[in-house]
Amino acid sequence: MAANENGQVGWTFLTNHARVLLAVARDPEMRLREVAAHCGVTERTVQGIVADLEDGGYLVRGRAADGRRNHYLVNPEAPFRHPAEAGHEIAGLLELLAREPAASRESAVS
Repeated sequence: MAANENGQVGWTFLTNHARVLLAVARDPEMRLREVAAHCGVTERTVQGIVADLEDGGYLVRGRAADGRRNHYLVNPEAPFRHPAEAGHEIAGLLELLAREPAASRESAVS
């Protein structure tokens, strides 16, 4: 994202809630501080967003196999919350954006 002369980022298409959900969908065992760094928000913000997503039925938190980390399970059948997207599940968003972008896959192969 490009910043203006004041260092502020302009508007974006996705909310922080969507970014956190996508980050967790990509790596269900990612630490919240890593999610925060990836999304460009504070760890405290991510903690609040994860709590919102859990309360809304979008995420379920459990323990990872190592017993030291959390593991998150995303519910792809959860519906979008806004009436404009009524009847749509988040599965489509996850399908479109949770996978690694093509440019990243190509550079990893090179």
